[in-house]
Amino acid sequence: MKRTLTAALITVALGSASISAQANNDWQDEARDAWIHGSAQTSLMLNTNLNAFRISSSVEDGVVTLEGEVETSTDKALAEELVEGIDGVSRVNNELQVRTEDSDDDDNGGIRATLNDGRIFTVLKSRLLMSGDVSGRDIEVEVDEAVVTLNGHVDSSAERDLAVEMARNTNGVRDVRDNLRVRG
Repeated sequence: MKRTLTAALITVALGSASISAQANNDWQDEARDAWIHGSAQTSLMLNTNLNAFRISSSVEDGVVTLEGEVETSTDKALAEELVEGIDGVSRVNNELQVRTEDSDDDDNGGIRATLNDGRIFTVLKSRLLMSGDVSGRDIEVEVDEAVVTLNGHVDSSAERDLAVEMARNTNGVRDVRDNLRVRG
């Protein structure tokens, strides 16, 4: 009888502990999703190429869903790229609808290149600013024909290497020019 009572008490205690741990994990997951949602909305709002008022986002378990309307397929890709670079995002469901497509006019090549440079700038600058390992405010980013130039000062050579790698790993970048200086 005594063993049965002890076993029952241990079972109840372990069950309570696992429920408490699960509740704590749920709270942490909800907080992480809320942080991702706020970061996604901020990234979209700060981008001057997008009308963020026409884009809504939701987050569940690190998966961001984008809904709404954008003007072009480039805008759709840009919105996805901006959100994809946020820490904690595991996947992006891009359900944005394109209102109009770019025409095939000869002038569109220049417009597309300019939009691509703007997209690269926005994505890279956002990643640098959101990174806890790089002082993104001290790094200037210039993009010309998909070539990124990094200027400014960083605290260490490791920080410089990370900033250069972040630039190289940004979608659409052809080359990176590193003009960063390590503070001495």
